[in-house]
Amino acid sequence: MLDGIKDIETVGDDGYRRIRTDIIFGRLRPDQKLRLDALKEDYGVSVSTLREILNRLSSEGFVIAEGRRGFEVAPVSATNLKELAELRLLMECHAIGQSFARGDMEWEGRVVSAHHKLATAEQQLRSRKSAISLWKRYDGEFHQAIISNCGSQSLLDAHQMVFDRFFRYPMISADNRGEEPVRQHRQLLDFALKRDSKRAKTLLIAHVNNCVEHAISSGMLT
Repeated sequence: MLDGIKDIETVGDDGYRRIRTDIIFGRLRPDQKLRLDALKEDYGVSVSTLREILNRLSSEGFVIAEGRRGFEVAPVSATNLKELAELRLLMECHAIGQSFARGDMEWEGRVVSAHHKLATAEQQLRSRKSAISLWKRYDGEFHQAIISNCGSQSLLDAHQMVFDRFFRYPMISADNRGEEPVRQHRQLLDFALKRDSKRAKTLLIAHVNNCVEHAISSGMLT
């Protein structure tokens, strides 16, 4: 009996992660209707489990629950992107100050390692679009590493949620902004190692706002 419950939970968790990832990466498009019968075939989970997954994703802002009309992928808009950017900067800038102040050698190691993986993914992205999944993963890991010593797991969890919702926008466009983000990531690493939180926050604001401006100017939200 317990083994059966464990199997159900495992299938549900796997389905949740896969659907959430497909929304973030734009494989499930904004405003797309989520037909339970089709999802059941695509993700190999029961309709009842799908309802639980989609309600969970609705509480996280990735899905819209429409009562009897079912579910659809949350829409995108310039207004929502700007709101997410403001929320991300509010949390990340605060966490940078705390994390830099508490920074130690273990933290430095995490930051340097995370940046090395991100830089490698950025280089691969120049030559093949298929590296975009790897880039997303390591971009998130680098920004999380920067704030990982902030002293609050709740803050880290909240930041991760907002980061993933924010990241839907560059992922939907699948558009590379050239060398500017690469340069900014190198600078952010340098400021972290120097414990220069003031310049790191200024750079982060420019980094996030540039992403917002790029997404809006690209026309992807119209």
